[in-house]
Amino acid sequence: MNFVDKMISKVAPSYALNRVVSREKLKVFNQVSSSNGYGKHGASHKKSLIGWSSRGGSAIEDIEYNVEKLRERSRDLYMGVPLATGALKTMRTNVIGSGLRLNSQIDYEYLNMTNKEADAWETKVEREFNMWARSNTCDVQRMNNFYELQQLAFLSWLMSGDAFATLPYIKRPGMPYDIRVQLFEADRVSNPNHASTIDGKIINGVEIDSKGEVIAYHFAQAHPGSSLIASNEWKRIEKYGKKTGRINVIHLMESERPEQRRGIPVLAPVIESLKQLGRYTDAELMAAVVSGMYTAFVTSKDGDPATGPLTDAISEEEQVTHDDYDYELGPGTVVHLDEGEDVTFANPGRPNQAFDGFVTSICRQVGTALEIPYEVLLKHFTSSYSASRAALLEAWKMFKMRREWLANDFCQPIYEEFLAEGIAKGRIYAPGFFTDPVIREAYCGAEWNGPSQGQLDPLKEVNAATKRVEQGFSTRTKETVELGNGEFFRNNHLRKVEEEARREAGLVAPEEDILNEGGERNEED
Repeated sequence: MNFVDKMISKVAPSYALNRVVSREKLKVFNQVSSSNGYGKHGASHKKSLIGWSSRGGSAIEDIEYNVEKLRERSRDLYMGVPLATGALKTMRTNVIGSGLRLNSQIDYEYLNMTNKEADAWETKVEREFNMWARSNTCDVQRMNNFYELQQLAFLSWLMSGDAFATLPYIKRPGMPYDIRVQLFEADRVSNPNHASTIDGKIINGVEIDSKGEVIAYHFAQAHPGSSLIASNEWKRIEKYGKKTGRINVIHLMESERPEQRRGIPVLAPVIESLKQLGRYTDAELMAAVVSGMYTAFVTSKDGDPATGPLTDAISEEEQVTHDDYDYELGPGTVVHLDEGEDVTFANPGRPNQAFDGFVTSICRQVGTALEIPYEVLLKHFTSSYSASRAALLEAWKMFKMRREWLANDFCQPIYEEFLAEGIAKGRIYAPGFFTDPVIREAYCGAEWNGPSQGQLDPLKEVNAATKRVEQGFSTRTKETVELGNGEFFRNNHLRKVEEEARREAGLVAPEEDILNEGGERNEED
């Protein structure tokens, strides 16, 4: 409103308001008439879009300043809305399962090793790593082994938007390796003394340099939200060591925009939908409970004698207590009512017949945002085999992507630090590891295998795995892990022992008693 409009508004407010409205309408008309391209569509000023409030902001304004509230609400949904809990645990179970297992894959040709020598080296390293990973001594808190730490870090990442880990060295009896894994919740990384922004270089506990590179993190010594502490202190930890380049802090997050330094919970786009769905579900459940109780109300035209206006004029002995007006419903019960009383029954009309269809519709939208088909989200497969398998395959595109992220950002860095310690202590022989980065990379090659995508038809899945191995598209080791059947070499050894025991017991027919060294039938014989 300009100066003239303000002066007019003091004398004739309605006239001044009409001037302002007319001026704004004229601006919209001019913009619409002169717009091109997206200006005629998504960026237009049509009536259907006038109420759309939007504003362009940086990643700091759109994301960084909102992560704390998103984190709080995401955790609340996980603790109180079954659909949110199921979504996160579905991801955790399919991506991690019982843990991603190491399968060492060194570049033996570059290292001038034979295939047999490489296999022996890989077997030794896997044995050493499993000794460390299966023990809870690998955990700073000494509560979880490495495979359990994987699922904890991943679930925290999904729920809070990001998760952090450091790799301190702590000596413990009975364990030759001193490297440990310490997980931190996202809240622990924050600005010292809860400052909003420090010199534009520390935002939400992440410190960057003039180029935008993350150089350090600021860890609160206690959880900032804890009510058990009177004061708090922060410690600065550089992301990489200055001299060695060793990684000091592992940061798990999913980036959505350039210049983003903190992640957001995976439930962030559907927080409102899940909360409203939770409220609706609670309301329907309560209405169904009330309906199941078959509540009846006794109404009286004269009111309750025990609380009516004549109570004061009646002696205490003559007053009627509430116990005289308690009625019970039961099979074949006959209840006599006093004159002027009537019975009204509560009929909330529950269960609501449209409840299931409505919830399914919302779940489809939630599943789309989370990249989980609603059949997988609800664990409800009622379609054909082809449709159910298509839903699983679509979900597994996301599961495999997140598995690859966790393997690259969490498992592999920890394994490389473990390998460096083992080589430095002489438990693992790897010449050139500390002198040539290319040799180091050749020794660090590894696969991280997890659970398979499930088997709607086990026979078809096994046949498909067999074909992949025969055509060289996969390995027996990988397929064994993904089918959930343990380790191939251990299985192969046990098969050989079993077949020998069957032959000794006379349980194998003569024509079946021709096995090769690996425990499989020798077709040439």
